[in-house]
Amino acid sequence: MLNKDEIKKFNEDGAVHIKGKFDMEWIEKLRRGIDEDLNNPSSRFERHTRDDNMPGYFEDFWTWDLFKDFKDFVFNSPTAKMASELMDAKKINLVMDNWFYREAGSQSGAPFHHDISYFDFEGTMCVLWLPLEPVSKEEGIAWIKGSHLWDKLFIRTRFNEGHLVDGEAGIVNGKTYDITPDILNNKSDYDFLQWDLELGDCIFFDMRTLHGSLNQVVPKNNIHRYTLRMAKEGSMIEYRGDWAQEERAMMEANGYQNGDELSGKMFPTLYEQSEV
Repeated sequence: MLNKDEIKKFNEDGAVHIKGKFDMEWIEKLRRGIDEDLNNPSSRFERHTRDDNMPGYFEDFWTWDLFKDFKDFVFNSPTAKMASELMDAKKINLVMDNWFYREAGSQSGAPFHHDISYFDFEGTMCVLWLPLEPVSKEEGIAWIKGSHLWDKLFIRTRFNEGHLVDGEAGIVNGKTYDITPDILNNKSDYDFLQWDLELGDCIFFDMRTLHGSLNQVVPKNNIHRYTLRMAKEGSMIEYRGDWAQEERAMMEANGYQNGDELSGKMFPTLYEQSEV
């Protein structure tokens, strides 16, 4: 499905723009799923905008098995096959789905962060970022080129206004964590990846790649973003800091423990290479 240049850019740059892989049927399903979720959210649903009188920035995750349109996309869209090609994987398992919705006029945005340190996951993993409207590069997310190769872990930063950091730099569970650098006030120090995306375009990026809102653009229309995290074979649960304890409790309630493989009920197989 993908060409050698796209795979090369993903592995070397940490993010790649892929054009036209999702037709309107998939876009409409995801929009419909988000609308249904907004009307009947999970216990993980969150409004990141503090003032209820202001246009909001909303999020929900681990909802793929709650809404049929999400489940159809997860299992039947071309996403997992593309992930297998990008990561040279024999098997792809779902890690987590996630969506974001910003109302027109919302001034909230995403802090710079990388996904790998937010949850108790370790291994080779990628993320699909799929906008459900056309988006200019100024309005979208920016990725820091090559940051997946820095061999660094950054403490989780909250998406709520104020973007509080969940802890201090130091060693946690045997691994060293740093505070994410002040990227917005030092833009000239980084090489950013940004793209204009048409409907059906997407970004795939490495779970370790730093990304966030580079330009604080206030949307004139409501915007929807859908993301999907996926893991290559050999990925596992690895306990991180206390900041991940809420998500950890969900996994433990489903019978998962530190060191378990990312597979089974919560992490189903989406693609497996057929034996020749």
